Amino acid sequence: MAERERKKEEVRKRLEEASRMKKAKKGFLTPERKKKLRKLLMMKAAEDLKQQQMLKEQERQRILQERIIPLPDLDNEDDLEAVYEEIRERLIELESENYDVSYVVRQKDFEINELTIAVNDLRGKFVKPTLKKVSKTEGKFDKLKKKEATKVDFRAQLKVVDKNEFALDEEDTEKKEKAAWAK
Repeated sequence: MAERERKKEEVRKRLEEASRMKKAKKGFLTPERKKKLRKLLMMKAAEDLKQQQMLKEQERQRILQERIIPLPDLDNEDDLEAVYEEIRERLIELESENYDVSYVVRQKDFEINELTIAVNDLRGKFVKPTLKKVSKTEGKFDKLKKKEATKVDFRAQLKVVDKNEFALDEEDTEKKEKAAWAK
């Protein structure tokens, strides 16, 4: 009996030790650590996003400072004409730049479209056009309406006329008299 209990005790110790080892090997990332790590990553991402937004805003302000000409103080009419000419020249320059850039963009879009068509032709893949979704019931109603529209009853639109009204009197007398050869 003592030996049996000793063996049970050894087995029990081994099982406890194995369970302790499993708990120790459970992993580095426990649920609490995962939450903390996720929170830190989100904070870092938010910080990076704020930094990028701030850099974009600074770049925008710098470009606006370059492009916008400060209005000078106008004391006499000669200065006014000079300022008008300067602003007019600047406006013409900016409009021509805008036109040139939009033309280049249109050209690039056209080239991109042509190249994608060429690539699709080479690959054998063709772009399927997106079809408009149409409900089946509306199509059936449209067909019924078209069928009804094609069946036009012209007789319903005619006036009703008494047939005897336009009859000739001579025809009545001829019917009464038989032809000589018919007698």
